[in-house]
Amino acid sequence: MNCYDQLKFDANGLIPAIIQEWQTGRVLMMAWMNRASLETTLATGKTHFWSRSRQKYWMKGEESGNTQTVKNVAFDCDGDCLLIQVEQKGPACHEGYQSCFFRSMEGGGETCKITEPPLMTPEQMYRKR
Repeated sequence: MNCYDQLKFDANGLIPAIIQEWQTGRVLMMAWMNRASLETTLATGKTHFWSRSRQKYWMKGEESGNTQTVKNVAFDCDGDCLLIQVEQKGPACHEGYQSCFFRSMEGGGETCKITEPPLMTPEQMYRKR
């Protein structure tokens, strides 16, 4: 059985993908993939996704230059979530942080704390190309 047959894409043909820094294990981001973006990711070694808000296919770093080189693609036991280990070039977050998970909830959710400094501003990142 091929791997695609073991994956459970949702009604919109999407599957969530957790993106993890392969050397540190840190979770960098979560994005959605359809079969075409997964196939392109595997074929090129660069992450490609489907944007639900923009209804657009995109490659990570196509505008910012902060690309992800794929080291491993795995899926969970239910086949409904991908784990993609990457070598990240520059910030993973479009807000300039290393990880999209740069805020923590404190005080029962009453307070949000920024847990790391940004690596660059969005203006610096998208001017860079």
